[in-house]
Order: sequence, then C-alpha cells, then structure tokens
Amino acid sequence: MELELNGKVALVTGANRGIGAAIAAELAREGMHLCLVARDSAKLQEVAESLMKTANINVQVLSADLRDPAAPQQAIADAVGHFGRLDLLVNNAGATKRADFFTLTEEDWQDGFALKFHGYVRMTRAAWPRLREARGSIINIVGIGSRAGSAEFTIGGSVNVALLNFTKAMADIGIAQGVRVNAINPGLIETDRFTRNVQRVMRERDIGRDDAVTYLLSSHGTTRAGRPEEIGALVAYLASSKADFIQGSVIDIDGGATRSL
Repeated sequence: MELELNGKVALVTGANRGIGAAIAAELAREGMHLCLVARDSAKLQEVAESLMKTANINVQVLSADLRDPAAPQQAIADAVGHFGRLDLLVNNAGATKRADFFTLTEEDWQDGFALKFHGYVRMTRAAWPRLREARGSIINIVGIGSRAGSAEFTIGGSVNVALLNFTKAMADIGIAQGVRVNAINPGLIETDRFTRNVQRVMRERDIGRDDAVTYLLSSHGTTRAGRPEEIGALVAYLASSKADFIQGSVIDIDGGATRSL
C-alpha cells in the first residue's frame, strides 16, 4: 500500500531501542526523514546509521532528557531548523517503575509522570504549530496498562490512562486545527521490557524461561507476544492519508488481551 509519506519528516522519541527503533525503521522504509530523540546518544547513532544504510533518507539524532521542561521545545526547534518542517510526532519515550504500591516513593511517582506524561504534553505543545502548518499528526504510544488497574503497575496505569484522556482532548482541538491525534496501546511486545518481565517471573515463581513466557502469555490470554515492527506498521498507516478520518482513536494492539469495551 502506498502511504504517500515519502519526503515527509517525523520526530520519534525513545527511538534508541525497542518499539521506538522499530517505528523509526518502518517510517524510514516509507521514505520519511527522521529526527530521533532519546537520552542514549550512542544507541541513537547506531539506529541512525543502520537506517541510512537501508533507506535513502536524512536522519538527525538529538540526545535529550525529556524530563527537562526545556528539552521538548529545543528538540522541536532543532528538528525544524534541520529539516524545515515537521509532519509527524511520535511520542514514545517513557518507562515507569513496576512495584508494590507501598514500596514506591514520591520520587518514583514524580519520575514516572515527568518523563512519559509531561514529556508527551510538552512535546505536543512544542510541535503543535508546525504540525498545524503541515496538517500533520501525533501518535501517542501508551499501553494496555491503561485499560485496567493492576496492583504492581499503579504508576504506569495512572500515567497511561491520563495520556488517553490527553489524546482525546488534543484530538478534539485538532479537528478544527487540522492536526490528527491518535493513540496506540501495545500489549506484550518482544522488547527489553518483555525480557525483564520474563526474568521477573522466573525469579518470583522459580521456573525456567519457557515456562515464564507461557505464564505471561496465559495471564494475558494470548498465544504470542507482539513484534515491535507490528507497532511500527500501524504507526505508518495512522500517519498516512489513508487514515485521514481516524481522529481521537485509541487502538489496542495486544493479540486480543483487552476484552473490555
């Protein structure tokens, strides 16, 4: 399917590994020029070099800590200064601590909201004027932890559900201003985080890796974990003109794990 993204410009946060790197790779295949943002400059450079070997695109790398209130505005300014435009913002950076609620500190909560929630909000505010000019779009990578409360995911669930409301609110503004805003809720995806979850289950239940994977999948009611490139493919579609009538949508990509309406 021709998505008509060739030559357009995307900024992807958290692009140094996992879902973010896979999103960048898919957008590169569609011919988009990329600004990749994350804290780990060395890993970002590795991703950028790999993409430029396989696609005829321009890739800019920006090392930034999006917990810093000034970083999002600077990232957008640098991207637009380099490329002259911005068509797509993919908010993906952010990880929250998973633990028993009563062991979580005030600092854990502040950090969880600082990077993922406030990072998304600030990136959106900074990018909005340029996206309005380009009639572009924003895609927020959130997570199915927003769909139901979980005892060990109190920070992540709270952050994620706030981001879904934020997505809907910005989509409402975007209707009149020509910016499409949507969210994706990934489920279990084969990333470093999935590996850490497998290792956690192995320790807690004193079982081998295969049994730990089986346990995780069965607890979600699915038969496999998703692949990062599957998230990337959905992002590319949502960014394209083929998805022009999709506005304010929250799309679960979790192998059917979410059964609630």
